[in-house]
Amino acid sequence: MKIGLQVPRFTWPGAPASIQDTLAEIAATADDVGFDSLWVMDHYFQIRGVGDVEEPMLEGYTTLGYLAGITDRIQLGTLVTGVIYREPALLVKEVTTLDVLSGGRATLGIGAAWFEREAVGLGVRFPPIAERFERLEEALQIAHQMWSDDDGPYQGEHYQLAETLCRPQPLQRPHPPILIGGMGEGKTLRMVAQYADACNLFARAGIDVLEHKLQVLADHCRALGRAYDEIEKTTLGTVHLAEGEMSPDQVVDLCGSLAEIGIDHAIFNMPNVREIKPLETFGQAILPQVAEL
Repeated sequence: MKIGLQVPRFTWPGAPASIQDTLAEIAATADDVGFDSLWVMDHYFQIRGVGDVEEPMLEGYTTLGYLAGITDRIQLGTLVTGVIYREPALLVKEVTTLDVLSGGRATLGIGAAWFEREAVGLGVRFPPIAERFERLEEALQIAHQMWSDDDGPYQGEHYQLAETLCRPQPLQRPHPPILIGGMGEGKTLRMVAQYADACNLFARAGIDVLEHKLQVLADHCRALGRAYDEIEKTTLGTVHLAEGEMSPDQVVDLCGSLAEIGIDHAIFNMPNVREIKPLETFGQAILPQVAEL
């Protein structure tokens, strides 16, 4: 099993002046101790459930570009890009640039978007959910075309491109992994089966719900003629390694439970990540055991 780190919050003592050094130390430590992936959110306002809306929030792809320059091996991506926040071709170009400049370490994480307040607040059109899913599917089609030998036009209902030229092409071939975030059974998981290399599910839903979602994904794969095992199954959860909270053994047990139902890659955020010690504990006491799952 792989283990990833998500950094969803930058509300650290001394912020904003402290954000650069703190984030750099977190990223370098995660890279050094053996985390497989490093993720940031693609939000412009802080989201409910993580912090107050007025808290510091960094733009995702600028942040990933910075992280690419200070890490060596860890995979980089967003959990996940809201499809409405950028024109799809621009998004593909950003991920391609990240892949080239990171030495082939970019992932395109994408979803239909949900946080209406930040969109309306910053003047980004926030269409109804049905249209957002239509735009997501077209964006996925555009990504596949731009990362292929086909430089011709793309004609969709929502997006029309005269050329799908993308030079340079990404280093990862045939393209950087495409991860779709979300739990929707009818649309999201069907698009995973049709277009993606990975799905991302919420660990907080519980093992039974996750197992059911994976079965739905398998059914979609069967209907579309896609090999289920080709798709990496990832989860996003929270781990609080601290006295009176979670122990390393409990984290290993959690990962074991996820692995038993077919999760390949568990991604965690940590409320006390700025203390660095939780990352070091992962490297010393958790990652070696989880690697065997």
